[in-house]
Amino acid sequence: MNDLHLRFLSSPEWARMLEHDLLPWVESVGDLGDDVLEIGPGPGLTTDLLRQRVRRLTAVELDPQLAGSLEQRLAGTNVEVLARDATASELETGRFSAATCFSMLHHMPTPEGQDALFAEVHRILRPGAFFVGVDSLDIDAIRAGHDGDIFVPVAPDTLSTRLERAGFIDTALDVGGYQFRFVTRKPA
Repeated sequence: MNDLHLRFLSSPEWARMLEHDLLPWVESVGDLGDDVLEIGPGPGLTTDLLRQRVRRLTAVELDPQLAGSLEQRLAGTNVEVLARDATASELETGRFSAATCFSMLHHMPTPEGQDALFAEVHRILRPGAFFVGVDSLDIDAIRAGHDGDIFVPVAPDTLSTRLERAGFIDTALDVGGYQFRFVTRKPA
């Protein structure tokens, strides 16, 4: 992630956007349950919001520096931070009551990697559990903010099919001006 992008994801502006835009939507999805997975928390502003609403939160972050900082900051809380690749998480099958990913899918280098993530999330979710996420649309302003960074946007019109191939059902999409939101679930 480039420095400009990382600074934005650590900013009070981003925190306010999360609090006023993301959080009400996540809460409208339904109860996330008692053991939630967050994929790609980056600097952890989304982690801060989630951890106040769930009993146990596991944050999987690929970047060892970001994971280390987050682990140190959240030591002694209900959050376990793991520095690893979420596509091969080695987490227990059927463990999680919900999974989340916020503005991280486009940082994965390939669509195949994104699909591997969807399959891994499906494996580690409990039957009937939700997978909720938000990601950026492929628009000029967002592309410009990823200069020198990985930017492989997910086309919203393909997401339902891709999630279905991973085993998910009942996918709902909400496409806005600069992002899309999705909720899907593992069959009960």
